Amino acid sequence: MIQNNSKEVRKLKQVNLETDLAVIGGGLAGVCTAITAARQGLKVVLIQDRPVLGGNASSEVRLWILGATSHMGNNNRWAREGGVVDELMVENMYRNKEGNPVIFDSILLDKVISEPNITLLLNTAVYEVTKKDADTIAGVTGFCSQNQTTYTVNAPLFCDSSGDGIVGFLSGAAFRMGAESKEEFGEKFAPSKEYGELLGHSLYFYSKDVGKPVKYTPPSFALDDITTIPRFKSFNAKDFGCRLWWIEYGGRLDTIADTETIKWELWKVVYGVWNHIKNSGNFPEAENLTLEWVGTIPGKRESRRFEGDYMLTQQDIVEQRTHEDAVAFGGWSIDLHPADGVFSEKPGCNQWHSKGIYQIPYRTLYSRNIKNLFISGRLISATHVAFGSTRVMATSAYVGQSIAVAAKICKEHNLQPSQLISEGLIGVLQSQLLSTGQYIPGYTLKNTNDLVSTASLSATSELLLNELPFKEELIKRLNNSVGQMIPLVKGKVPTMIIHAHSEISTSLKVQLRLSGKLGNHTPDEIVETIEVAIHPNRNCISLSFTTEIEIAQYGFLTILKNPDVSLYYSDWRITGLLSVFNSINPAVSNYGKQEPKEDIGVDAFEFWCPKRRPEGHNIALKLAEPINLFTVENIRNGIDRPVNAPNAWVADLGDTNPAITINWDKQQTIQSIDLFFDADYDHPMESVLMGHPENVMPFVVRDYTIKDDAGNTLYSKKGNYQTINKVEFSEPVTTTSLTIEVAHPSSTTPAAVFAIRAF
Repeated sequence: MIQNNSKEVRKLKQVNLETDLAVIGGGLAGVCTAITAARQGLKVVLIQDRPVLGGNASSEVRLWILGATSHMGNNNRWAREGGVVDELMVENMYRNKEGNPVIFDSILLDKVISEPNITLLLNTAVYEVTKKDADTIAGVTGFCSQNQTTYTVNAPLFCDSSGDGIVGFLSGAAFRMGAESKEEFGEKFAPSKEYGELLGHSLYFYSKDVGKPVKYTPPSFALDDITTIPRFKSFNAKDFGCRLWWIEYGGRLDTIADTETIKWELWKVVYGVWNHIKNSGNFPEAENLTLEWVGTIPGKRESRRFEGDYMLTQQDIVEQRTHEDAVAFGGWSIDLHPADGVFSEKPGCNQWHSKGIYQIPYRTLYSRNIKNLFISGRLISATHVAFGSTRVMATSAYVGQSIAVAAKICKEHNLQPSQLISEGLIGVLQSQLLSTGQYIPGYTLKNTNDLVSTASLSATSELLLNELPFKEELIKRLNNSVGQMIPLVKGKVPTMIIHAHSEISTSLKVQLRLSGKLGNHTPDEIVETIEVAIHPNRNCISLSFTTEIEIAQYGFLTILKNPDVSLYYSDWRITGLLSVFNSINPAVSNYGKQEPKEDIGVDAFEFWCPKRRPEGHNIALKLAEPINLFTVENIRNGIDRPVNAPNAWVADLGDTNPAITINWDKQQTIQSIDLFFDADYDHPMESVLMGHPENVMPFVVRDYTIKDDAGNTLYSKKGNYQTINKVEFSEPVTTTSLTIEVAHPSSTTPAAVFAIRAF
């Protein structure tokens, strides 16, 4: 028994921690920053004011993680973010393809606590900052409500990933709230005061069918009359979770100080809506439904944005401006919401897409006036309009990974964040990011430390693409225009043969399209059109083009809509090949074509998007001249995903034992090998709610073996599903060659490897 009587004021337990990098905020941005930094060798303290990690992606809020892929509803192909955020998404697919948010919580916790360099403080809210001088943070202090302990964390570098920017605010970092005027940055989409200042919060609910009638009595605070919500007729018994993202409120209030007020208003709406669904008599299908879960903290969209040495603007996104200090990319639409949220007469959002992904410069990722403060997640230096795109979680996580590697370089050179630019170290940062799987548009990895860069390469086979054979039962009507993305080499476009069927005589219009900007996958340039006659029954159609390709890039063989015609498709799925459709996806304001009605500084263009598996088959075709773009040299070209070309070695499907051999003239000492496989960067992998048809991507190499020059097995893996495999040898290996034997993922999907690096 402990007995302690005292009239003195007691003090709480105090714990002092010293670390290399303090990360405040355990949302996806903070998690990816912390894991990346820890793997770079930094000691990290990760401080989270909630009992779980993930922020808006956690079970407390239950929003799906998205970024540049945008529900596969835009023209950003192979655009899912790489590095740690990719690892987390792929891991979640493998363990949790049904999208259970509680399981995703455990995945994040598992990944964080598996890193010995991370000290995790949950339920710890930072409330105080101490400073070394006027523009340098010395430490932060937080209180853990669960163990009644006060923690002080001192570090040379801090990263604010807290969403509301608590450290930035307390330290005096320059910030903004609310929308800028059109005049300040020349942004034509800047909203008027009538439209609003801030994006509000959202709060979701889940329902469950219990198999028997369930009665419902609402709490006293439930909204009595939901007809005060202009879109009340949109509520139904089927939608739940973040499909109801538009249950939003608070844009007219202070989205930090008034958060509790906003939460109560959202609770009123949610419980009022459920009362309407259960008791209005308009939803008999809801009789057996119970209210399984309601959020207790709202998901925040916008509060403070901090000022760096550069502010990202609408023009950076739409014009896809280039930056010498680019370290990440974004690709979500410019997605602004009316400040009145669910009570607004206006549409729930205005989403305007660019024609491709855009660069995010390093100068947006640190405070312009607090020397040792990185800013991450939705806090980065961007205008309100640009923030409409950068705010989404996968993008937020991606910039966090950039910060983590920058922090490592800062420590190595005893520098503050802004000095990486003045000291000419941005190239070093970019190279190290690329080596971790962080794709930066327009940049390729040149790693002189990689032993593969000086080796001679050979493979048992290389895919020569001359056919995508049809499968008899894969014949589908042309209810929408369809395009086959084909990687084209310099020179004349090869003659192609496709197969179609019709019951009547009609015609088919076929176009060859290209993207107006290299690296984009928006087929906005029609370079050639062929119209062919279609006869009853099966048609074998030869398409001869006169177009000359000046530089290797993706072409789009587009076949325009004709419901009287059916096309034959192939069940072969090959890395770097996709079919796309000019269809609609209302979830991301995609109605087949983006058509601004006024000059708001965005482009008009068509959307050509893939279909989700098990659909999304390639068009069956034959090529008069095979395309030779799947060579073994791709494994060291410095681009680890399809962009203008597949950028992968792909084996021939007829090769029963595909392998790559890496040879050196003299013996090499090898400590580690990195292998980059194809876990399908085109799949958005929404983390919750939706569910997915597979838990392993069809392109990824599952089984492989690494052998030395004597044929000894150095390493073998069965059942891989991840993009990056890092093989560390307990003792260095000495050899003149490495052979990597891989198995085809399936009989219709050949083995593919993006990169192999040895150190």
